[in-house]
Amino acid sequence: MVTTVSLHAFVDESRRNDRYLLVVAIIDPGDLTRLRKLLRTLLLPGQKEVHFKKEEPGHRKVILSRLGRCGPVVHVYQRGCADGEERARQECLIAMVLDLVAVGVVRLVLDSREVRDHHDKRTVKAVLGKRSAESQFIYEHMLSTQEPLLWIADVVGWCYGAGGDWKRRVLPLVGREVDLDTWSG
Repeated sequence: MVTTVSLHAFVDESRRNDRYLLVVAIIDPGDLTRLRKLLRTLLLPGQKEVHFKKEEPGHRKVILSRLGRCGPVVHVYQRGCADGEERARQECLIAMVLDLVAVGVVRLVLDSREVRDHHDKRTVKAVLGKRSAESQFIYEHMLSTQEPLLWIADVVGWCYGAGGDWKRRVLPLVGREVDLDTWSG
């Protein structure tokens, strides 16, 4: 009998100029508690979340170093925003969900965008189609203050989008890069 691991995925977005990035950290269930604890140790006094855009450069380097040692696998999906940011997001989400189902992800957590979450729900439901009812795949939106594992995607998305030395530092965590402007499926 072959046993399969039910992977979990945590998604955040980033936008740099005309590029939209949707980033997903894929986590083995055996690592969920350990990674949450690690991430909470990276909070500075008074912080409720790691939000990389707001971190000082020195603290950013510490965070990246600690994440690099625990090695979560992260995928980056990107697309230009010429047709609008929401369209870019939903096209990235379609490709991502197809990939996540294929690798055995059973739980998807997206960083909530509150009033715009319904777009994601509609897209995921459409991608799953008839498989939705019989699939073990579940998805939900959470605030990043509620789920520390969303911070991994935030860190990678910010660094990847910043380019230069920040991108170089984060690339060891990136297992897959999909540019939907050049992607053929």
